[in-house]
Amino acid sequence: MNQALDNLKRRGFFAQCTDADRLSSVMEEGPITFYVGCDPTGTSLHIGHMVPFFAFRHLREAGHHGIALIGGGTARIGDPSGKTEMRKMLSYEQLDKNAASIAAQLDRFVGFDGKAAMTANNKDWLAGLNYIDFLREIGSHFSVNRMLSFESYRMRMETGLSFIEFNYQLLQSYDFLELHRRYGCRLQIGGDDQWGNIVAGADLIRRVEGAEVFGMTFPLVTTADGKKMGKTEKGALFLDPGMTSPYEFFQYWRNVQDTDLKRFLLMFTFLPVEECEALCAPGKNPNEGKERLAWEITALIHGQEEASKALAGAKAAFGGSGDRSAMPGAVLSRSTFEAGYNIVDLFTDAGLVSSKSEGRRLVEQGGAFVGELAVTGVKALIGTDHLDQDGCLILRAGKKRYCRVSVR
Repeated sequence: MNQALDNLKRRGFFAQCTDADRLSSVMEEGPITFYVGCDPTGTSLHIGHMVPFFAFRHLREAGHHGIALIGGGTARIGDPSGKTEMRKMLSYEQLDKNAASIAAQLDRFVGFDGKAAMTANNKDWLAGLNYIDFLREIGSHFSVNRMLSFESYRMRMETGLSFIEFNYQLLQSYDFLELHRRYGCRLQIGGDDQWGNIVAGADLIRRVEGAEVFGMTFPLVTTADGKKMGKTEKGALFLDPGMTSPYEFFQYWRNVQDTDLKRFLLMFTFLPVEECEALCAPGKNPNEGKERLAWEITALIHGQEEASKALAGAKAAFGGSGDRSAMPGAVLSRSTFEAGYNIVDLFTDAGLVSSKSEGRRLVEQGGAFVGELAVTGVKALIGTDHLDQDGCLILRAGKKRYCRVSVR
């Protein structure tokens, strides 16, 4: 098998391929142009979006040419794949802003040079399409019966599939055709929930152009206990530091289950396979591997400086060493401490709980700590005598969430 494909398989980036043997042969003949798409339905990507872009970098480093397609056009409709209901329609202006934000995030991760790696936006060819001409040229090649056989449509038929969403597969297939015509693109990659759309695009190119192209999908990553990977108590693990701080991002990976460690090292770092395996060898302390995983992926997304700060903050919180100033922090009023800060209000104001009711539950269940002291009374007051010599206070919610409170 082609070395690039073999590397993807070894690292867990392989679910389905339209013709793996033939694709391998074509890749042996020389560089192939491939693409992966993402719709700008939000201001930031989350880590679940990034699996194909890790594969993107592996393929690019093997000498192939990648296109990151921003779906500024398809996002106007919304992909029904994996969804139980229709997406909220966003304004065109908002979609353009989202597209620019996401392109910048991907540039920081991929590094677009316009040759081995580039971006495109399908708004450029979809926004001005003539509907009648599109139906004649593209719609005539699609079977409704076959479209309804794909999982993404079958699932939505049970809850209600709008006509506008029904067109999504035609538009994504047209994207593949347009990229093939413009850039000689011969491979589309994506998550396994995109299999039906990818196959449809490859079939459209065969029918219209008589050309041989390929599709390949990657597993939809879940944790060992079956939960969707990248989900936290606050929601998705976003790349935007304003939505998920680098410390929170780091801590997510530092706290993965032991059984997920090897798989995540292989997929979410660029460490050699042998090094990933060594970090998970029998008898090896898994915490060393988790710390390495957390640092590597945080450095990839947020930079080495932020990764090192997050590591220092984690050591200060959990190991008693490191830089306490790198921990997540909050600044609160000294006068409130002088009067006696109610424990529930304190945890709410510090951002460790999202509401006072959640704070009361945390306290009553024994999960609220001030320093090393567990506070179990919801009427407890925290005063200035709890502050350390630096005028600070370390709060902990449960086992893993810390906050360093400074007073002024």
